[in-house]
Amino acid sequence: MLRSFLIYLSRATWARQLVTRWSFAGRAASRFVAGEKLEDAIRVIESLNERGINATLDLLGEHTTNSDKALQATQEVVNVFEAIDYAGVRSNVSIKLTQIGLALDEDLCRQNLEHILASAEKHATFVRIDMEDSPWTEKTINLFRYVHEGCNCENVGVVIQAYLFRSEKDTASLVTQGTRVRLCKGAYDEPAEIAFPKKRDVDANYDELAAMLIQGALAAGSPEISNDGKIPPIPAIATHDEKRIEFVKNYIQKVGLPVTALEFQLLHGIRRDLQQQLASEGYPVRVYVPFGTEWYPYFTRRLAERPANLWFFLSNLFHK
Repeated sequence: MLRSFLIYLSRATWARQLVTRWSFAGRAASRFVAGEKLEDAIRVIESLNERGINATLDLLGEHTTNSDKALQATQEVVNVFEAIDYAGVRSNVSIKLTQIGLALDEDLCRQNLEHILASAEKHATFVRIDMEDSPWTEKTINLFRYVHEGCNCENVGVVIQAYLFRSEKDTASLVTQGTRVRLCKGAYDEPAEIAFPKKRDVDANYDELAAMLIQGALAAGSPEISNDGKIPPIPAIATHDEKRIEFVKNYIQKVGLPVTALEFQLLHGIRRDLQQQLASEGYPVRVYVPFGTEWYPYFTRRLAERPANLWFFLSNLFHK
């Protein structure tokens, strides 16, 4: 119930207006958000790179309300590619389709996405299309298929959420195309009609989908992470759950997938010890680094994921 309430707050305009006025909320959010400016995020990535860890850079924002803002967000993503090249950091980029117009006009979103991918190709980098809540799942996958298969864009991947019933079918289809997939559990509050309500079922499905991605990587010749850290392998295992991570480690050893033919992805500000442990064991590690002024929905979802995150926020509340 607490998780559902926090997810509700992440969408509530009144809550956003209230919380973002609290200076301590911004300080608390800085644990999970690299900063409001692009240069803040680049500094974080430089620090990660020094520790042997790659990054994916995410300009925060979703559910853009007009076409001008969608175009502005598109240009800001293009600016991110340029900043990555200028700084020489090991990072690619993640985007949300509702940020570039999916909720307004699918044609507008498609045009903006094509522009972003053309710029990414120019900069020899990779774009991950994030998955949002279930009203956007089908449209997101359809647009991904359009650019990946219809336009032959190879520098793009997508996210699959293990808590959705449909994800097994989606994953089975995507791996036949050699799709680079980030597998996460899912951060939204979805109805029991379309998503597993119990953690143990989500965990079991996560392991099954991870195995499918690993088998897909083997079938595709086990492509490895690029030398510059920008182009990921096929499976991106995005979780802080050590049991899921241990399953993947054991499974790739069993089937013979090289450790450099997958990567583990973790969130900025969470389990730095685990990031470093995996990197020291020789696994490619990529940290999801969000930045920007639209930090409120992302921050609230992080609070909903783990009680420890919520306690961190509340402790700041009482020591402001």
